[in-house]
Amino acid sequence: MEKRGRAAVVVLGDIGRSPRMQYHALSLAKQANLEVDIVANGGSEPHLALKEHPSIHFYFMMPVQLQAISKISGAVALILKAALQFVLLVWFLCFKIPRPDVFIVQNPPSVPTLAAVKLASCVRRSKFIIDWHNFGYTLLALSLSRNHIIVRCYFWFEKYFGQMSDGSLCVTKAMQHELAQNWGIKATVLYDQPPEFFRPASLQEKHDLFCRLADEICNPKGIKDCISVESSSPFTYSSGDNILLNSNRPALIVSSTSWTPDEDFGILLEAAVLYDRRVSAALNEDDSINDEKLWTDMISGDQCIYPRLLFIITGKGPERKYYEEKIKRLKLRRVAFRTMWLSAEDYPLLLGSADLGVSLHTSSSGLDLPMKVVDMFGCGLPVCAASYSCIKELVKVEKNGLLFSSSSELADEFLMLFKGFPEGCDTLKLLTDGALATGSSARWASEWEGNAVPLINQVMSSNR
Repeated sequence: MEKRGRAAVVVLGDIGRSPRMQYHALSLAKQANLEVDIVANGGSEPHLALKEHPSIHFYFMMPVQLQAISKISGAVALILKAALQFVLLVWFLCFKIPRPDVFIVQNPPSVPTLAAVKLASCVRRSKFIIDWHNFGYTLLALSLSRNHIIVRCYFWFEKYFGQMSDGSLCVTKAMQHELAQNWGIKATVLYDQPPEFFRPASLQEKHDLFCRLADEICNPKGIKDCISVESSSPFTYSSGDNILLNSNRPALIVSSTSWTPDEDFGILLEAAVLYDRRVSAALNEDDSINDEKLWTDMISGDQCIYPRLLFIITGKGPERKYYEEKIKRLKLRRVAFRTMWLSAEDYPLLLGSADLGVSLHTSSSGLDLPMKVVDMFGCGLPVCAASYSCIKELVKVEKNGLLFSSSSELADEFLMLFKGFPEGCDTLKLLTDGALATGSSARWASEWEGNAVPLINQVMSSNR
């Protein structure tokens, strides 16, 4: 038999939190029929499809932690960390894995990843392709500034080694133009598209999911609100052999976040507070009414023209605990928050069970698109997304979603979309239909076949 080719997928980060690189690995194995070695940090579990595929092999590196040195000198810790990561990457890429025909590396992070992969490609006579998700120097500039010496050095490093790659993929036309005009790099646009497992959930799947999440939704530690007083799932119930939706269920809104500075979660909190206050004012509610009595009336009585809202926020990141403490201090009557981390199998089911998605991503460079919105469209979930320069490449206003620039604007969108929920929301239904059409129009496999395969074949053939 003809010897199969081999590819190495490189992520200096948690592979379980790098969905695009997971999809690359699956496509390389299934569509390109290659053996695939994933070199990445451990942490979150990758999708089951990767772990079960016989042609995909994992090589996990230990994350470099220098917390003690960071307390003494942040700059020294950064330099030392980069040096250790470089050595670790080179060891794995040059000695631990079989020789690949091509390396495919995620950027950012750029330092020291691009240099390590370039060195490994020279040593092993392999090619390497960069998949540009964003620019590393713009992410660093969020905590420093564009003119900081470290940011300028990072930019030089990223550009220099970026130009040394054998091929490039990127996520938007705007990024493609930036790379061509200002970096001298020719890149192929590979839009994020949802894989097949992102789809609307069936009623049975919704019920099973809500049963699995019942404790986290209805019995959260240290929280008492309009959802925690429910004795069972507020969304579905079983009647004999049938699964039915509760007529006075809350509207379910999902937002996925990395809890980092390029996503201002405070906007969503402020919008939730404004929604709560504006509904109370519209209904002329008496502030002296006991909250628990009000919640009991909401659950057992007639559905109000404006529903309760349950926000489920998924993801891991540095600012999560800060915002969880902030949420606990909010005094909300008809809005509740839950933060959780879901498995790679349950996350698509949650999106497929929700009523609306919210994206707070604004992009440090203004040139990338939020993959979470792509996944939401795959599940037929309409989106309210933070507005920035190239977001309209993905979100078509009043067709599959809405854009907002402030918390007040987002609160107004909640009021408009959910008035009359669940049966009387014509605008929400229109956007849901648009999201379904967007999600079904293109999938990852076809996008990858049309754009990534020609580049990978070209690069690999030049190495033979």
